[in-house]
Amino acid sequence: MFIDNVKITLSSGNGGPGCVSYRREKHVIKGGPDGGDGGKGGNVYFKVDKNTHTLSHFRNNQHLKAKNGQPGMARKCYGKYGEDLEVIVPPGTQVIDASSGDVLLDLVEDGQKVLFLEGGKGGLGNTHFKSSTNQRPNYAQPGIKGETKEVRLELKLIADVGLVGFPNVGKSTLISVLSNAEPEIANYEFTTLTPKLGVVETDSYESYVMADIPGIIEGASDGKGLGIEFLRHIERTKFLLFMIDVANYRDLKEQYEALRSEIKKFSQELSQRRFAIALTRSDAISFEELNKKSEEFIKMLGLEPNSYGKAFNFESDIPSYCQNVEGFEDIDKTLPYFILPISSISRKNLEPIKYALLSGIKAIED
Repeated sequence: MFIDNVKITLSSGNGGPGCVSYRREKHVIKGGPDGGDGGKGGNVYFKVDKNTHTLSHFRNNQHLKAKNGQPGMARKCYGKYGEDLEVIVPPGTQVIDASSGDVLLDLVEDGQKVLFLEGGKGGLGNTHFKSSTNQRPNYAQPGIKGETKEVRLELKLIADVGLVGFPNVGKSTLISVLSNAEPEIANYEFTTLTPKLGVVETDSYESYVMADIPGIIEGASDGKGLGIEFLRHIERTKFLLFMIDVANYRDLKEQYEALRSEIKKFSQELSQRRFAIALTRSDAISFEELNKKSEEFIKMLGLEPNSYGKAFNFESDIPSYCQNVEGFEDIDKTLPYFILPISSISRKNLEPIKYALLSGIKAIED
């Protein structure tokens, strides 16, 4: 089960109480106080592990506690420190205060370990309170209680490219043929119920991560369909690929404008990410119809089909668009980096789009 949002309560350990004790040994007539200090309570840490991909392990364990410190002992012996609690989370997890909604931690780096709650200090034993006027103190400090905090863990997947489109437009098929991901693929809407990540390898030295989320429908930003539940997963993506279905009953302009509108309603920042457009299922209509639709769509955006895509071997017989790739700093972020008809089944333009996406990601990093 995939769970990306869970509320849990975390508690650090209480400090152990100090000990009240007196030295009792043979041949020692007047032994003084020798009560030891209590042990410190365990801390609560968050640790990021890239081998963890979900928050489902918190579903049935929603109050996690570090161990308490042990009481002090006679002969000035310290109590044992409480065992620390390590909360293992996947990369991309945000720790949010359940009451205020403030983001307390943003955990993205594998191996990152952050102290979240500190355990209570152990109490002092009675040996600390002896003096010339009080040679037999009969009290010790109690341990300090640990902290308790209710938080919400929210997982936002970390990917380089996020696929955005209506249901059943070929997102899962594309990620399955370009990457190592194995999503469920079927001929009905909302086949994808949970986000999927896949690594796209371009050569022996370079690769990038692609994220597929459930299809977005109009009104997704208001809670319709599954989109609002998973739009957060593309908030961290560097580059968006809008997938527009040329064989869909909706025309290309309607699909594009609806997707852009839902993204903008959900997050103004996300709507300003660099993006490209893939015209999917291009083998489902005739070549003449594809050419007409592709050219009309490019012109609808105020652009002209061009040959800049030859750097990525875009098929020259299909109208396509690509910004001039000679200087990344000159790329206009308000325009699509490229517009390209593709087909995952016939593998039309799959190699070109793989390298074009890598180029777009590098442009952002540069």
